[in-house]
Amino acid sequence: MENATTNKEDVKCSTTSCINGRNELEQRKLGLMRACVEKQDPTSKEVDDLMLRRFLRARDLDIEKASSFFLKYLKWRREFLPNGSILESQISHDLAHKKLFLQGMDRNRRPIMVVFGGKHFPNKGKGGLDEFKRFVVYTLEKICLRMPSGQEKFIVIADLQGWGYSNCDIRGYLGALSILQDCYPERLGKLLLVHVPYIFMTAWKIIYPFIDNHTRKKIAFVDNKTLTSTLLQDIDESQLPEIYGGKQRLVPIENS
Repeated sequence: MENATTNKEDVKCSTTSCINGRNELEQRKLGLMRACVEKQDPTSKEVDDLMLRRFLRARDLDIEKASSFFLKYLKWRREFLPNGSILESQISHDLAHKKLFLQGMDRNRRPIMVVFGGKHFPNKGKGGLDEFKRFVVYTLEKICLRMPSGQEKFIVIADLQGWGYSNCDIRGYLGALSILQDCYPERLGKLLLVHVPYIFMTAWKIIYPFIDNHTRKKIAFVDNKTLTSTLLQDIDESQLPEIYGGKQRLVPIENS
């Protein structure tokens, strides 16, 4: 018994030492990355360590790749958000369809986003794909602002009930994916796909190769038979939307 106890303690100490070692390595690389990006773009000094760390983790602690990745993001942000935000008047087409809702927190205090794929229709008008990309950025900016102190991620319920060919928007999906992965890395905590029709899998096969490994690990398809019980694993009943058996009413993102 004494040996068994000792072995458990040894394993615990070993695990703790390993975690501490990783944290020290990450902190050291974070300092080197900061020095690198600040030298190339002085505006980087305004960015906190949490943001830099997300870009560093997204590139598996490779300082050179993470620095290049982050500097590209800064350039994109200056060009895409010259005024610092997206106006609702710039995304009227997408807001009008009432396809995205934002309310509540999951058990890990991550804000919850609910998206209805069957209410998305590709914008073939004046705004086109560019307006949809603005809508995606508007959404991500808003949900990031809702995060409580100490939280960096959010959770998404993507409801595809009623999704059909008229909703299919491969260019839009890939554009949204690129923005999420390239400009908001390590922000997605989990993506739960619910009420998935078989027809959607045709589009999924096209999209899947463009999803990076970090993001793939966060995606799960939920069986209709276990929908409520599966969602309750991550979300308390008081925070779960009413349509899934909870008590939270849906709030359009522009009103959240």
